[in-house]
Amino acid sequence: MPTMPLLLAALAALAVLALAARPSPSCSPGPDPSGKCQRLVYTHSATCVDLHLRTCADAAYNHTSFPTPLEHRSWEAVESSPEYMLLGVIHFLLEGQCNPDLRLLGCSVLAPRCEGGHTQRPCRHVCEGLRKACQPAFDAIDMAWPYFLDCAQYFAPEEEGCYDPLEELRGELDVEEALPSGLPPTFICFAHHSYAQMVRVLKRTAARCSQVAKTYSIGRSFEGKDLVVIEFSSRPGQHELMEPEVKLIGNIHGNEVAGREVLIYLAQYLCSEYLLGNPRIQRLLNTTRIHLLPSMNPDGYEVAAAEGAGYNGWTSGRQNAQNLDLNRNFPDLTSEYYRLASTRGVRTDHIPISQYYWWGKVAPETKAIMKWIQTIPFVLSASLHGGDLVVSYPFDFSKNPHEKKMFSPTPDEKMFKLLARAYADVHPMMMDRSENRCGGNFLKRGSIINGADWYSFTGGMSDFNYLHTNCFEITVELGCVKFPPEEALYGLWQQNKEPLLNFLEMVHRGIKGMVTDKYGKPVKNARILVKGIRHDVTTAPDGDYWRLLPPGSHIVIAQAPGYSKVMKRVTIPLRMKKAGRVDFILQPLATGPKNFLPGPSRALPRFQDPQREPAQMDFEPPRARRQPASGSKPWWWAYFTSLSPYKPRWLLKY
Repeated sequence: MPTMPLLLAALAALAVLALAARPSPSCSPGPDPSGKCQRLVYTHSATCVDLHLRTCADAAYNHTSFPTPLEHRSWEAVESSPEYMLLGVIHFLLEGQCNPDLRLLGCSVLAPRCEGGHTQRPCRHVCEGLRKACQPAFDAIDMAWPYFLDCAQYFAPEEEGCYDPLEELRGELDVEEALPSGLPPTFICFAHHSYAQMVRVLKRTAARCSQVAKTYSIGRSFEGKDLVVIEFSSRPGQHELMEPEVKLIGNIHGNEVAGREVLIYLAQYLCSEYLLGNPRIQRLLNTTRIHLLPSMNPDGYEVAAAEGAGYNGWTSGRQNAQNLDLNRNFPDLTSEYYRLASTRGVRTDHIPISQYYWWGKVAPETKAIMKWIQTIPFVLSASLHGGDLVVSYPFDFSKNPHEKKMFSPTPDEKMFKLLARAYADVHPMMMDRSENRCGGNFLKRGSIINGADWYSFTGGMSDFNYLHTNCFEITVELGCVKFPPEEALYGLWQQNKEPLLNFLEMVHRGIKGMVTDKYGKPVKNARILVKGIRHDVTTAPDGDYWRLLPPGSHIVIAQAPGYSKVMKRVTIPLRMKKAGRVDFILQPLATGPKNFLPGPSRALPRFQDPQREPAQMDFEPPRARRQPASGSKPWWWAYFTSLSPYKPRWLLKY
């Protein structure tokens, strides 16, 4: 059972025990046998009073009225109700998911909006959209959808007149911030950006380059901030056949802000240079789908920014709002890899997530990243950090768990070193020959290092990318100052602009192609093997694949269950900067024993673009693990039974 929600719920219980002792007036004239309130008639004429509910203090209105749609007739009645108690803890029960949207939606029912002597009902379509998005989070903890959020009963259709209770949730993000007078639209302001400023810049950039850019959210932080991505592609919002996907992620640690700012500048630079006709940028955007997530930890950034540049401590704001280090929060697949690698003939790629992982505390930011990399077939990635000046690559966890520093290469060691050097070799400070500079202790290594050979840790994002998906990810430490002053930002951008572009272009190294059957039908989840490299990649739903490979001769094999394998020898020239096209046509197997390599059968990731339709990914703990035993109640039931004699049976699904 999660400990933090229990602690916070216990504190909430202490605060309301005095009120909870009295019978709950939640239902009138009384609850029905199922525990739900009887349907009530909604009255539009009312006397407006000031809104005094702490849980609803950030609602988009200041006045409400009594009785409420749930027939509460006083503040005491509202505050002692289990419905109100639920709004106070739902944030923690769902581990930050759907926050603060669910709370504000509930407030619109428990404390209806009142203006000019009339109450206003919230819109039904808002409720329906939120229920569709949040129902999986309720299912994951075996909780029923709250009856008072019944979209048909307590919400109104638009034609009857209604308001959107979430309209002003992030209204400040939609306010356009005009550029200083006389400056061209290509102007880049080299300054620190608050969350609202960052989102405005990304949206403004996407609007300027709407033909090649768009913004989207991959989820929410624990405190409810959207994790906003800006995408660049010749057809934004769509995966194009054989066009590789690459992502850059900044600010995974909230107080390491250099990567956040550099990616904001990169987005503006790509847009401006594309419009100005820069052939390199146009070629890059026309052949590559690029995703930039400037801030993976916006909550932590707010903590660090409150102290400010030059005053921020080494760890203030590093973690997210749950006090979790996001780069230690991913599943430890590296330990499982080492176990599997000792067995001949067993697959060591696309390792599934252990069910035990979900029993720990998993940050919503971590879940969002995992869903993201499962829904898009990323080929290449970089995570931007601060605190040193070096490029590290997997594995980050030592093959001997007792060794704090130990060279621990992946099967793709040669390729990872090429990727790391692609960044370091064109970074002027990383190539500075002075050993007294920031990162000087890595100079003899060429400013690159195997992660575990630097220091070993588990739960890192780079190892997870490599072992669970097709994606190769490196970690870039941008400098020794985690929160640099504003006057240093322009120089920081100049140092990293060329390394970033050079790294993005590396996604076109190696080979790519199609895997089809003899009728030309794509074969999804086919395996692409390279002899001598014990790490396979798989095809996307359209049958296309990408395999990053170093120069040299390679024997490449394509195979899928029910088909005979096909083998080809390919040679990648030393200076080849464009992926070679290698297609495979698989023939169905004749009757007889199957002719494909041994290895455990696994449900491989289903790549689905979240911008085309909501991703239906089973990335929550399987419900069977949280279902109560026969005759028992879910683990969260004690939260509510201790608050009031009126027990909210309407939250039970069984």
